Amino acid sequence: MTSRYAGKVAVLLGGKSSEREISLMSGKAVLEALRRQGVDAYAFDTGERDLSDLVTERFERAFVMLHGRYGEDGTVQGALDLMGIPYTGSGVMACALAMDKWRTKLIWKAVGIPTPRFEILTAESDLAACVEALGLPLIIKPAREGSTIGLTKVTDAGQLQHAYLEASKHDSLVLAEQFVNGPELTAAILDDQSLPLVRIVAPENNYDYHAKYFSDETQYFCPSGIDANLERRITDLCAEAYRAIGCRGWGRVDVMVDADGEPWVLEVNTVPGMTAHSLVPMAAKAAGISFDALVMKILEGSRVE
Repeated sequence: MTSRYAGKVAVLLGGKSSEREISLMSGKAVLEALRRQGVDAYAFDTGERDLSDLVTERFERAFVMLHGRYGEDGTVQGALDLMGIPYTGSGVMACALAMDKWRTKLIWKAVGIPTPRFEILTAESDLAACVEALGLPLIIKPAREGSTIGLTKVTDAGQLQHAYLEASKHDSLVLAEQFVNGPELTAAILDDQSLPLVRIVAPENNYDYHAKYFSDETQYFCPSGIDANLERRITDLCAEAYRAIGCRGWGRVDVMVDADGEPWVLEVNTVPGMTAHSLVPMAAKAAGISFDALVMKILEGSRVE
């Protein structure tokens, strides 16, 4: 697809989720890249406008840059399918599953993809039993949020109640997950192929919201510097995990590697960030794909289900 055939493109950004700020940043970067290549592209903030405007204003494609709920969870994808407007990234089912870390992990467990052990917590849960089952430290997080929002690393059983309450502010579904102590890596996937891994080293090993998007202290290594055989194993595993929940087009799969060199898949992001600190552009660059070329490749994959 060359720019003259892309038609009128809406870059869906902003939205109503807790990740609105990052979505605006990602969307702006994508919009500028499209316009640099002659695409007739416009910002479309779904948090401020009705989706029906896409039809009345005759948009021909949608570049989805909405992070979190009401954009990355299948809701917007379903609306675009109904309107017959081709869009970037995964479809309704894959987006809905990927947004729900618990149900994603159930599928992975069923098909034999290694993922850290986990339990669902409610206000009635026996927290002591959870610690006994999963050990310490462990991770408590909302099951349907992104960008580590509401996430706590629990190192002492006395912190668990507070961590649960913090996560439950963001989601009624709270996930307790075994902590994997080791390198953190991410595999960007483009056209169903894994790009070079990115290894992440965050300050004090705390890759939180600030470290992801705003800190200049977080270090990224691409090439990752890990053993080549292990890298191939991880990229193959990530592609398998991505396909298992029906993803398409592009995305990102996050992984931890334990002390024995075993990889454990954490989650899939169906609309990864595209900011200055984002990982997919970093991996693409290592594969010889510029940011502008990456954006066009993603747009080329736009379609309805």
